[in-house]
Amino acid sequence: MEDIRKPLIGRPRGFDADEALERAMRVFWEQGYEGASLADLTAAMGITKTSMYAAFGNKEELFRKALKRYEQGPAAYVACALMKPTALEVATEFLTGSVTASTLADSPAGCLSVQGSLAAGEAGRVARDILADWRNHGRTLLRERFQRALDDGDLPAGSDPALIARYVMTVANGIAVQAAGGATHEELREVVTAALRHWPPA
Repeated sequence: MEDIRKPLIGRPRGFDADEALERAMRVFWEQGYEGASLADLTAAMGITKTSMYAAFGNKEELFRKALKRYEQGPAAYVACALMKPTALEVATEFLTGSVTASTLADSPAGCLSVQGSLAAGEAGRVARDILADWRNHGRTLLRERFQRALDDGDLPAGSDPALIARYVMTVANGIAVQAAGGATHEELREVVTAALRHWPPA
């Protein structure tokens, strides 16, 4: 019987897409969107520009995918925090998670969502908009969670869930900036303790 096989379409990818995306995420995290050139990205990923475009799209699409990977990796503490049973535990997990993610020994200091667009010019506007939307979404999730806490009596009557969410997010962003400036894990944990010292009692 004649052996009929379908011809291979295109060339096999020849690289680990997950590993390449992980490396791209770290380049964006360390250098920001505008500071990360295509040459920097492809060198770190170990692939050609043609392979990058074929597998991940253009630089903006690659950045979006890298941010998603960051959300599911170092920033996974956000989802964990939202599932905590009390508002105080939510805030504590969110801020301590921010400290941990911003001071990982084998990763760039700070947070990709903050570092990614710092000191960006016009060419980096796309990253600023993407990251602003990402942070705003996180704040919205916190506000909704704190609203549930208020409805359940876990926050005192008259509390402002939107203000509390903005406060927690602002402290987290400040933690990331301080970490990028050299603050240690222990120093930033003290900031968390101070920030939560006057948390409104239920």
